[in-house]
Amino acid sequence: MDGLIQDIKLIGEEIPWLKEIRAKGRNAFIKQGIPTPKTEAWKYTKPNRFFETPFSYTPSNLISISSNIKLPFDCYQINFTNGVFNPFTSSLPQGIEVMPIIEAIMFTPKVREKISNIAKVDENPFVALNTGYLNEGVYIHISSNVDIKKPLTIVYETLCTDRNDMYNLRNLIHVEKNSSVQIVEAFYYEGKVKSSYFMNVVNEIYLEENSHLRHYKLQDEAFKSAHIAFNAVKVEDNASYKSFCLQKGADMARNESYVELSEKGAHATVDSAYIMNGWATIDTTTNINHLKPYTTSSQLVKGVVGGQAKGVFQGKIHISPNAVKTEGYQLHKAMLLTDDAEVDVKPELEIFADDVKCSHGSACGELDKEQLFYMQSRGISEDEAKQMLIEAYLNDVIAKVDDEKIIEWIKLSLNSNKSE
Repeated sequence: MDGLIQDIKLIGEEIPWLKEIRAKGRNAFIKQGIPTPKTEAWKYTKPNRFFETPFSYTPSNLISISSNIKLPFDCYQINFTNGVFNPFTSSLPQGIEVMPIIEAIMFTPKVREKISNIAKVDENPFVALNTGYLNEGVYIHISSNVDIKKPLTIVYETLCTDRNDMYNLRNLIHVEKNSSVQIVEAFYYEGKVKSSYFMNVVNEIYLEENSHLRHYKLQDEAFKSAHIAFNAVKVEDNASYKSFCLQKGADMARNESYVELSEKGAHATVDSAYIMNGWATIDTTTNINHLKPYTTSSQLVKGVVGGQAKGVFQGKIHISPNAVKTEGYQLHKAMLLTDDAEVDVKPELEIFADDVKCSHGSACGELDKEQLFYMQSRGISEDEAKQMLIEAYLNDVIAKVDDEKIIEWIKLSLNSNKSE
């Protein structure tokens, strides 16, 4: 754990209650430790690099670094550069409030009360580590009865250095009743493709009655980086959470979603896609908890794995004893491009109620050689034909994104590759 726990100065360290929150996180991380092959939740994704490589953590000095990244769709854009929040420059519509998380915690008691309520430090070591460094991130508050038309986009840009830097970011998103918003997260880097750093992100999301959040994410980190993200979501009466994540970067990446369907009529759609090569490991883990009657959920995950890379999917649907009349569906599919590629799948159903509809399934296959031959016989190069078949394979899950401009951006990202 060399470098993961450091004695450094953070904003508000003289405030007893804030010091206590951070200490609780650090102590929980030390108690749990870095996951090992014996850790059930991490049995397929072994974070060995955290034992081998020391990390450098430099807290924000409050000096903003401008970002040159502009996304190809109209949005309200928030920027982080090397883990530091850049002051928001675009004008926001009425009904959206965005502020640094540390400011919101220090001056807004209701925000302080929500920290670590659903992302629990004693159940996830990297949530604990993130809480131990609680300092950077944003608080996003959507007032009741508003419909935000343009996406609110958070761009995380890493300007790679020679250090093995670590970034801990904590976001809290609160959507009040009868409101609708679209939030996009985009992770990019500038520098050598084999740059090494560690991005650790925790999102705590609260959706009140009849609110709706569409949450989309692109993870395109450097080839030797580590990316761990934990999304903890609480969905109340007749509210809905719809998410899609495309993972294509990092040497070791894990996108984990924990969703509580806590009131009657709550719904969650948690879809994702992953594509990788080389020796990377990309992990998609979900845990959907149906706690009340008439709740519904669906998951579609599709992956493309080449080289000696490994894809991991762990998906759990839990039906509580009183969650009757619920529906939960889960499907994972993967395409293996080489003989050395690997996919590990662990689907789970825990049903403790009668009168429910649930299913899960998984399938793996290879690239269709007849289709590849046919396309090559029509003058299409092998690489181009493979790319076309991969895009067609992933199309049905990407098409579940509601916004056409974001779909175009995601498809464009499938083909973008950096070289040394």
